[in-house]
Amino acid sequence: MSKRVAVVLAGCGFLDGAEIRESVLTLLNLDIYNAQVSIFAPDKEQHHVINHKAKNEASEKRNVLVEAARIARCQVEPLSKLRASHFDCLVLPGGFGVAKNLCTFAFEGAKGSVDPEVKAVIEDFNNNNKAIGAICISPALIAMVLGKKGVTVTIGKDVETAQEVEKTGAKHINCEVTDCVVDKANKVATTPAYMFDAAKLDDINTGIRKCISATLSL
Repeated sequence: MSKRVAVVLAGCGFLDGAEIRESVLTLLNLDIYNAQVSIFAPDKEQHHVINHKAKNEASEKRNVLVEAARIARCQVEPLSKLRASHFDCLVLPGGFGVAKNLCTFAFEGAKGSVDPEVKAVIEDFNNNNKAIGAICISPALIAMVLGKKGVTVTIGKDVETAQEVEKTGAKHINCEVTDCVVDKANKVATTPAYMFDAAKLDDINTGIRKCISATLSL
């Protein structure tokens, strides 16, 4: 029987939202494993908008849910509607939007805060023994919520980011882009993806596929 998976996006665009390649590869691999996918995003204003050509901040405002609809081909629901009881797994692709819109890890590290709606969703899945997959910087978000439980995650090999992750109480394990780290006790699977900025897309896909496979098997 196919697994029911909720995918949470943090907008659209790696500098201020969800990483598009990671999001598409996540959806592709979930499709390969015949999962039933529903996509969600917070209905809130982004922290800011980045011009992805000039890489500077724009003056305009954008909504996380509306931007996520670009990736979801319009099929996206507000995060407020997400309930763990309706799904088997939760998956979070990366992108700076995770660390800017879903939490404040990008600005405050381990001392930052998590959006209350996002925190409630992650805790809902964890408390109900449902598996969680997190990609790129999303494991830092998982650590901010589940660090008190000693969750084990990876963000790759970036020393400073790993140190911030471990300040939450989480355990960090170095990992290559083509692999994933699985915490069976907490039912969490993580992979670095574009935490290796210059990684080949095929290698990122390999890591994401392993992460999705592990998440579904948990």
